[in-house]
Amino acid sequence: MSGGHSAGSSRALRLDPFALPARFEACDAGADGAVREVELHRQRVVMRRSVRGMRMAFNLPISSYRGVSIRLLPGSGMEPSQVAVVLEHADPLLALPLYVSPDGDEIAAEWRAWGDTLGVPLLMCDAEGQLHETFNHMGAVRLEASCPRRRRRSALRSRRPMMSMRRETGAIDASTPLHRDEREIIARN
Repeated sequence: MSGGHSAGSSRALRLDPFALPARFEACDAGADGAVREVELHRQRVVMRRSVRGMRMAFNLPISSYRGVSIRLLPGSGMEPSQVAVVLEHADPLLALPLYVSPDGDEIAAEWRAWGDTLGVPLLMCDAEGQLHETFNHMGAVRLEASCPRRRRRSALRSRRPMMSMRRETGAIDASTPLHRDEREIIARN
């Protein structure tokens, strides 16, 4: 997405998140031929480009990326605007488009699939262009409010007695008889 153009700006780009590693070309205004080669793995990204005949490669871990975002790419000239799923980096030149399409029918499914496959947070771009995480999480675990368990129409309903669900647990207080210094509570023959 560097140089103001996204990969596949004149056509739809769709990389399969379930068929990694993937190799593709992305637009790079600073590179020779305005193209860089990208190799995407589950744990790392390798970008290769040539500047004035000098070949260089960047090997970045996926953990260095901020997350996967949904972006609206403005159209140029007669082209309509497009929707893209982008692997975001703190340096905008290292951001990678993963899915670009003129219609946003499958954008949410692609966004979630890439987030789950790469193990990075899902990001949304607000009106000011700032990226924010859509879900609260602690490490790799997403935090959500727990919902109460319904047992009414469960398949196991007939196996569990409902009376035990209604009973309160017992408590020991001053009126509870205690048997101390006895050898056995249960009599034997």
